[in-house]
Amino acid sequence: MNESEFKKENWERELLENLALASLKEQRRTRLWGIFFKSLTFLYLFALLFAATDWIDEGKVRIAEKHTALIDVRGVIVPDSASSADKINSSLQSAFKDKNTKGVILRINSPGGSPVQAGYINDEIKRLRAKHPDIPIYAVIGDVCASGGYYVAVATDKIFVDKASLVGSIGVLMDGFGFAGTIEKLGIERRLLTAGENKGFLDPFTPLDPVQKEHAKTLLKEIHEQFITVVQQGRGTRLKDDPKIFSGIVWTGQKSIDLGLADEMGDAEYVAREIVKAETLIDFTPREGFSDLFAKRLGKVAMEFLAQSELMLR
Repeated sequence: MNESEFKKENWERELLENLALASLKEQRRTRLWGIFFKSLTFLYLFALLFAATDWIDEGKVRIAEKHTALIDVRGVIVPDSASSADKINSSLQSAFKDKNTKGVILRINSPGGSPVQAGYINDEIKRLRAKHPDIPIYAVIGDVCASGGYYVAVATDKIFVDKASLVGSIGVLMDGFGFAGTIEKLGIERRLLTAGENKGFLDPFTPLDPVQKEHAKTLLKEIHEQFITVVQQGRGTRLKDDPKIFSGIVWTGQKSIDLGLADEMGDAEYVAREIVKAETLIDFTPREGFSDLFAKRLGKVAMEFLAQSELMLR
């Protein structure tokens, strides 16, 4: 076989191999797209079923003549969280607006959070109480109701606890770290340029400025005084005259009752049954919308498909 015949045969072989490989890749791609669209169809049908079930359940919920509305305040109270002011206030408004709501329970299990967010919720509770004087609202404390969580609780008519609940922490903090000595030992030069002598307020990489420190303490004191005022207004004469109450420490549920920080023992079921006299609990806690959940699931399927395509077709 001469050189030209060898090259021709080799070229034909390479062409056939490339065509076979391209055909295999196309088959894999077609199969993967088929899987993707089947998954999409399944999710769509599941969405319809879920929505239909949700509508049925909603219809069942409204059958009760009278109920106690339940709203969970869980975790840290900050923006864009499950317990943000926007979400909790929206749930409160829905609960009070419902014609079958006989009472509202805020079931709180929170270590605190933003004083601004807690303040928004506190203000909205007071507004709704004034607008709907015939609908009482109670706070039921779980494991912990501290700082911003308690800020919310004091706006309610009564606070119920378990004997082992942790209640209080009426204080404010601002924490951070100082690395000035560390970067000096490492030979690192801090280059901080500002317009305004205090723009680098409490910068962790420069020595603590005494003037800025005093200003920070003033800010904390002002917010603490606001917190104290809210607690005193909310609890009134029930609050015992004990300076330790506002020292920032927490108390057990039993001790919190003794100090006037809480009123009675009881869980949500007890309050609904014995206090509100409407045993049926209807959950008004803010949930992720179905469209959000569907979008997340769809996005996950799409990402898995793309990753699999990349793995198989490269």
